[in-house]
Amino acid sequence: MTSAKHFIGIDVGTGSARAGVFDASGAMLASAKRDIALFREAGDIVEQSSNDIWQAVAASVREAIAKSGVPAPSIAGIGYDATCSLVVLGEGGQPLGVGPTGEVERNIIVWMDHRATEQAARINRTGEMVLNYVGGAISPEMETPKLLWLAEHKPETFANAWQFMDLTDFLTWKSTGSLARSVCTVTCKWTYLAHEQRWDERYFRAVGLGALADEQFRRIGTEVVPAGTALGRGLTAEAAHDMGLVEGTPVAAGLIDAHAGGIGTVGARGVAGSVLSRMAYVFGTSACTMSTTVDPAFVDGVWGPYFSAMVPGQWLNEGGQSAAGAAIDHLVRMHPASAEAEAQANTAGMSLSQWLAAEAGKRGGASSAPELIGKLHVVPEFLGNRAPFADPEALGVIAGIGMDTSLDGLVGLYLAGICGLGYGARQIVGVLAEKGVVTDTIVVSGGAGQSPLVRQLLADTTGLAVAASTSPEPVLLGSAILGAVAADHFQDMAAAMSAMSELGETCQPNAAHTGWHAKRFQAFELLQKAGRAVRE
Repeated sequence: MTSAKHFIGIDVGTGSARAGVFDASGAMLASAKRDIALFREAGDIVEQSSNDIWQAVAASVREAIAKSGVPAPSIAGIGYDATCSLVVLGEGGQPLGVGPTGEVERNIIVWMDHRATEQAARINRTGEMVLNYVGGAISPEMETPKLLWLAEHKPETFANAWQFMDLTDFLTWKSTGSLARSVCTVTCKWTYLAHEQRWDERYFRAVGLGALADEQFRRIGTEVVPAGTALGRGLTAEAAHDMGLVEGTPVAAGLIDAHAGGIGTVGARGVAGSVLSRMAYVFGTSACTMSTTVDPAFVDGVWGPYFSAMVPGQWLNEGGQSAAGAAIDHLVRMHPASAEAEAQANTAGMSLSQWLAAEAGKRGGASSAPELIGKLHVVPEFLGNRAPFADPEALGVIAGIGMDTSLDGLVGLYLAGICGLGYGARQIVGVLAEKGVVTDTIVVSGGAGQSPLVRQLLADTTGLAVAASTSPEPVLLGSAILGAVAADHFQDMAAAMSAMSELGETCQPNAAHTGWHAKRFQAFELLQKAGRAVRE
């Protein structure tokens, strides 16, 4: 047992809630995970339950503390991150159903839900000024299109809602009773203008959400604070009981999950790049890229610029792919050998993607990519293009498929899919560079980013150095850093990032494959254009 200070980072992703216990140097002492339910319906509808998520959070925190061996009173601060999903609460904080089934417990519209594609298109046709701060076009992944869908398709739910919250802000409210919103969530996903500290009333009236303006935005947030701000009086008695922690433990205003990965990596100690030249690449179910600048950079098709949404006082541009790990899973399961491969993966206690990465390693890994991939080309946009085209209706394109049904062919398809994601990142780096945003290093985090093979392929396809955190869980670490700031253990976020995070292994691009990847990148862009032309 020790009286030293410790911090908890809590991450709620698409499929699970996780908690990690960290010391003040950023070392993770223990972690725990609980799965969360995901409900799908026709029409690109994906929903979750806030009660289910809270139970998973509480259970993962209790287990992580027990495994760490540290006493609950030594937990000095708690930080949250979560997907940018929309939580709808009625009076007293009770859930309100958001979908066609009418099930009350299903009160979250998940980030990847695309039910509001038509509403997003209508909003974009208004040409309102705030759209300049989301890369020129709002996405159905964001919250105002979803709110408009609710107003039009579930008017009773919209009218009876007490609060509309981003999932991170729901978690901090549930923990503290504070209705303060994080500047990260409302700026990146709700059109809050952080650099002017205001909502744009004209925008809400123009798009059909004037009711929110009429009530001075009380249901979407009248208090907006920087991530890491200590909220309320800390943990309420009820939340402390649920988690097995001490009432009053400081709780920080949180971050979107990808942005927590950025906080856990871009300010880390290490020789590769700096905060202003490192692009955070968070590779999970989806992939997010985050670039930090001193001055705002307006890049068509790349979200932002957002002020103070990740690194305090700096501007952020956010891109990425709507489906990344999910796209690879979907891709490889199309192959005839996937059932055989999955059986072997289960026997080995691995996911299918992990097993395929291991099999690729046995065949020479990234250095053998040209031979293993052959003439296969993949544009893995199965859930649309998030950046740089802001095209939610984009679809995947696969070229060069023959009649190979072997495991070798499946490994090649897997590698081609990873390369496709890398070429998508290369496009984002390119459009940022055109606007003066310099990138010399990609700092990768997220589940897939733990693979050395994936990191090397990302370096080869983008032509940039790719660095990894020394932390096994940089997203959880990012949230723990917020907890440390809320506890006043560090002077500010910059000091906390430097003290608690460090970069480790760096992959350099394989010069022998530069020309091969350049040609394949040309093919990637050609297939993208062909896909759009065929669809249109």
